[in-house]
Amino acid sequence: MEIAYFDQLRGQLKEDESVIDNVGLGSDQITFNGQTQHIIGYLRDFLFSPERARSPIRILSGGERNRVLLAKMFSKPANVLVLDEPTNDLDAETLELLENLLVEYAGTVLMVSHDRAFLNNVVTSTLAMEGDGEVNEYVGGYDDWMRQRKQSKKDTKEKRIKDRVNTLEQADKPKRLSYNEKRNFKILFEELKKLPGVIDKLEQEQNDLHQEMADPAFYKQSQDTITQSQEKLETLKDDLHLAYERWEELEALLEDVDEIQL
Repeated sequence: MEIAYFDQLRGQLKEDESVIDNVGLGSDQITFNGQTQHIIGYLRDFLFSPERARSPIRILSGGERNRVLLAKMFSKPANVLVLDEPTNDLDAETLELLENLLVEYAGTVLMVSHDRAFLNNVVTSTLAMEGDGEVNEYVGGYDDWMRQRKQSKKDTKEKRIKDRVNTLEQADKPKRLSYNEKRNFKILFEELKKLPGVIDKLEQEQNDLHQEMADPAFYKQSQDTITQSQEKLETLKDDLHLAYERWEELEALLEDVDEIQL
């Protein structure tokens, strides 16, 4: 493997040297995608004018320094790129440039980023660190991960509820319960079985509202309409929290009951 690394702290840049010297390392020629070109022309693709390309790194803005790092990284004969927060300080034009370069890149790209839209536009696989030392791989970007993760959690949740109810309903040696006890347990079971559907409906409403509010046109509406939507989003959030709490509460109530005659 030939690895090139993008460091968000920009430790690879030499402050007193020019953009040309940092990228070209003393050469005025760069080979990119199998083609050799003059470094000024190459840096122009990264939005540097000839004058700016001759400037020392110390006078550049954060966004310009990131563009230097990108130019430096893509000038290397690498088949693996490792990117640490590559979108920090990038303007829209540079971000679009980076996305195009990565989509067309023939090698492997490993990146960490908080930019969800960037991940959705570029990556084909997501490695999610989900706690307790568990790392899972999902096809697609951030939104794909969230959708698959939600479905996985829902499937697991429904299976646990179904298994628990089946265990209680199919006990070989049921305990003798009073009429009121059996009635109360049946009510709890019915509530428990309905909760996945309730939670799924709330999550769908929340997702629909998130997408509606992500549209720039949403904020062109009246302030009252915007406020109502924001309040509805908070209500959905609270209702979801209560639904999850109730699910855990019901599971805990039935945890110690192994054999019941319904």
